[in-house]
Amino acid sequence: MQTPSRPAPEPDAGTGELRLFHTAPHACGYWPDREARDLVLDPRDPRLGTVYPQALRWGFRRSGDIVYRPHCGDCRACTAVRIPVDAFVPNRSQRRTLARNADIDARVVPAERNDERLALYRKYLVSRHPAGGMDDHGAHEFDQFLIGSWNEGRLLELRLHGQLVAVAVTDLIEDALSAVYTFYDPDFVSRGLGTLAILRQIAWAQRDRRRYLYLGYWIDGHRKMAYKRNFQPLEGFDGRQWRPLTDAAP
Repeated sequence: MQTPSRPAPEPDAGTGELRLFHTAPHACGYWPDREARDLVLDPRDPRLGTVYPQALRWGFRRSGDIVYRPHCGDCRACTAVRIPVDAFVPNRSQRRTLARNADIDARVVPAERNDERLALYRKYLVSRHPAGGMDDHGAHEFDQFLIGSWNEGRLLELRLHGQLVAVAVTDLIEDALSAVYTFYDPDFVSRGLGTLAILRQIAWAQRDRRRYLYLGYWIDGHRKMAYKRNFQPLEGFDGRQWRPLTDAAP
């Protein structure tokens, strides 16, 4: 989970207008030899909840109370992507994932921290991000990065015979869901719980008659982002409009 650095303010666009900040350069969370910068909507503006749906359509993303979009000087590798859920058809591998996890129950619950969810989050971070600056996250970081204070969020819980094995943090807007972050029990990695969480979020969006599931950023050529191209059809934001991304291998 990449969190933008503290924003440095640009000149105010005008009294009453939503301010946009440009962060100072910071280490890229995806390419260790690159620096990154982000555009950030004013995190103190009380209208964030109102403008957030449009910000998603403009390629922004939420992390805690921060709404940001990568805006690096010489790199445009990060592409915001979303799935038009009514057109989605699972491929063979995804159908196998659904069949393999037919014994896992899904339920949508309020976006709240409890001891069970926090323990799973910490177990996931220790396994996936050892000594990466996130493996010491506790209750404060859980609330700060996953829950937020102004968004309408829910948690999609996945349980195996009652045991919590995965949580997908999900935002609701009027015509879409946004997949904010997913964490799961590394003891069940062979089940493909990350893929299963997306498939269950797609089904959730379809049931609610929402048009899209936003998946954050895809990066061409980055191994950790390649899985997003498996969900077809997939649309990418080119800075002006959303365009189909083909199902060609990344």
